[in-house]
Amino acid sequence: MTNWNDRISPIVKSVPPSGIRKFFDIASEMEDVISLGVGEPDFVTPWSIRESCVYGLEQGYTSYTANRGLLELREEICFMHKRRFELDYNPKTDVLVTVGVSEALDIAMRTILTPGDEILIPEPCYVSYKACATLAGGIPVPVPAKAENDFRITPADLEPHVSPKTKALLIGYPNNPTGAILSKEDLEAIARFAIKHDLIVISDEIYGDLT
Repeated sequence: MTNWNDRISPIVKSVPPSGIRKFFDIASEMEDVISLGVGEPDFVTPWSIRESCVYGLEQGYTSYTANRGLLELREEICFMHKRRFELDYNPKTDVLVTVGVSEALDIAMRTILTPGDEILIPEPCYVSYKACATLAGGIPVPVPAKAENDFRITPADLEPHVSPKTKALLIGYPNNPTGAILSKEDLEAIARFAIKHDLIVISDEIYGDLT
């Protein structure tokens, strides 16, 4: 009989299961538990959004879209960045719509990292960060963020972990799970650090509009 476990990639085997999911399983069997495990709003999606989804289904908008995502959506994303940050992007070449941040992180790391490349990842962090880096062939390098600094990562924290193999830095702020937020000055310091070491910065800002 074939042992299918032996056919699984050693890289996949090296990725540990999510500890958060284990807590979910335990909590699901308990009463009167308040879950702090999932970073999502605790209110129902507004009716205006749900109504648009229902309308789209009724109108037959159920086929595949462009690989990059709907052009109208990409145009609105560019407009948002122009309005908020005065940044100019081309919706036809500079924007890719993904199914959530996890897919975006996976694609970004598989695009950037080659086997042996290191990527700095401040901790505590979202559970998928290291897994995405490992599955892309990269080496996740954890960088502890200090509680006494409210878990805000600094160039001084990052510097000792840089090596000739370091290619990228992944930051996630507002942070999951600590809730830490970086100031403009913090981000400018990290930008200077990245330029100094010629690093690609991946910024996960999924909670940016919830703060």
